[in-house]
Amino acid sequence: MFEYFQGHYSWSTAALMAVQLGGELSEVDEACRPLVEAAKLPDARNNPEAQRLWVDRWRQLATKVEALAAEDERRGHALSAGRKFRRAAIYFMTAERMTGHRDPEKRTLYAAYLAAFHKSVVLRSEPVEFINLLYENTNLPCLFYRAAGDGPRPAMIHFDGFDVTKEWMHLSGVPHELALRGISTLMVDHPGIGAALRLQNLPTSPESEKWATAALNYLETRRDIDSARIGVVAMSLGGYYAPRAAAFEKRLACCIAWGARWDNALSHGRILRDPNAARSITGWVDHALWVYGAKDIDDAAAKIAAMNLRDIADKIECPLLVIHGENDRQVPAEQARQTVDAAVNSRRRDLKIFTAAEGGVEHCQGDMFSIAVDWMADWVADVFASPPR
Repeated sequence: MFEYFQGHYSWSTAALMAVQLGGELSEVDEACRPLVEAAKLPDARNNPEAQRLWVDRWRQLATKVEALAAEDERRGHALSAGRKFRRAAIYFMTAERMTGHRDPEKRTLYAAYLAAFHKSVVLRSEPVEFINLLYENTNLPCLFYRAAGDGPRPAMIHFDGFDVTKEWMHLSGVPHELALRGISTLMVDHPGIGAALRLQNLPTSPESEKWATAALNYLETRRDIDSARIGVVAMSLGGYYAPRAAAFEKRLACCIAWGARWDNALSHGRILRDPNAARSITGWVDHALWVYGAKDIDDAAAKIAAMNLRDIADKIECPLLVIHGENDRQVPAEQARQTVDAAVNSRRRDLKIFTAAEGGVEHCQGDMFSIAVDWMADWVADVFASPPR
């Protein structure tokens, strides 16, 4: 993996992510170059001065690009403005992810991120609907990306993981590639991520089938969706969420774990206790307490340990794909094999572990998103093209 900041996993993966989601390399370098020395500060991953510099640089870049977008919009150039608003959204997100949830600026950055993303989608006339999904006694904000074509289309429900949002899912290219194959996508800010966490304070829970049921109930009301062909995909911590949902929500027609999560105690549980572990974001422990709704580290560890697939994977009956990188520093590749091996009742079990020869060896292919996106989109298209059971 290209590491802009040698020895600083969180910053390096974030910078690379910004490029892969659609940022300009020169702009990313503009934000990062002044941070090289800050990355060398003692315990830079937890150094408040280093974190403040990171947020400041990315916020400044986002604000600059947002102003360029606004000027394009003022001149009547909607498409150019939309493209720049997209980049501004990526840069606001990159600042927001590293901002602690106790910092009031996180809410400000999140609002700027959402606003820029919304402008980009509207100005470029993307086939996206902003909807609220009825869930228990509240609503979950979602994005629905429509595939072109007449008649009911198959669909994938896209859940997420630990530290990004439904907008990130859209920016990753997954819904676009699925749409090119005639498949729509519903991206859900479920408990533990995005607006559900940031604006509604809904922590995650092990029972991801509840979110799947809510999403399926909604999709079955749409005349443009083929209710017999609805699957689920989720990344990172979603490597637990998606298989769990497929095990208990039998209406799901297929399942993808984009990054395995056989036993979360051996992933997040290990990261929680090991200060030298590869952590996706700075301030990881405090973020984990927030995501899991935990009062302290011991409480978080117990909630983390509740997420495992040992007595669940054998209940999956639909086709299952597990994707992993052989050099995943957050979740051992063995967890991918364990998940597939245990899904003995799935009528199709596929395992793809990306190697150094291909690329995509890091956590959820953080070193090369596109290779995973292509593989998943092709797999879903093949599954949905097969005769139904």
